[in-house]
Amino acid sequence: MVLAVGERIDDLLTDTGLRIIQSREVFSFSLDAVLLSRFANIPKTGRIVDLCSGNGVIPILLSSRTKAQIDAVEIQPRLADMARRSVALNGLQDQIRVLEQDLRAYPKIAGNGVYDAITVNPPYMPVTAGDHNENEHYAIARHEIHCTLEDLAAACCRLLRPGGKLSMVHRPSRLLDIVETLRRHRLEPKRIQFVHPHAKAEANMVLIEATRDGKPDIRLLPPIMVYNDEGVQIV
Repeated sequence: MVLAVGERIDDLLTDTGLRIIQSREVFSFSLDAVLLSRFANIPKTGRIVDLCSGNGVIPILLSSRTKAQIDAVEIQPRLADMARRSVALNGLQDQIRVLEQDLRAYPKIAGNGVYDAITVNPPYMPVTAGDHNENEHYAIARHEIHCTLEDLAAACCRLLRPGGKLSMVHRPSRLLDIVETLRRHRLEPKRIQFVHPHAKAEANMVLIEATRDGKPDIRLLPPIMVYNDEGVQIV
């Protein structure tokens, strides 16, 4: 496996044997991707797409839970290339296909209603929020430069079959915007789970599942605590 300058190979999870190519020059995966891969309600077979896929961490993690075909859609050429090489590193080329595409245009290429499930760890911040005059790769990953909530919901509505599941991780501060936007695009929120650093801290992540053309009925799941009272990571 040929690595570019500055790249390294990291173990994903100790109990899976899966590995991934990463670099400090681009946005690396973090706990939100791991939690989303566990939270996502995915079929055992069929078709899944991971949008805003980055270096492919979520499709690679999902491969240990399903035999479904997984497409990974990523707009940044460097990250898409890293994802392809990580897929090959794990021998998953027959299950995971990496596509260098803009998700706003992807439904025209893929077709309507072709996926049973979608996962996405999108940019969290609007372009007007915070300082996005930074490394281009970090800016695109963090800010809605190429993908707003509206863009994402519109694409997911077209890509999902009726009854298909969308699973997303995001910031709790955007929750109302997320729910309103999903509903405008026929994606009905069904499960919500907050993630807290520890029991006395506010939530800093939220996991959301929505169903295409589902009936209103939201379940609030027990919260996830990342660290226990002794400061030991427990997830």
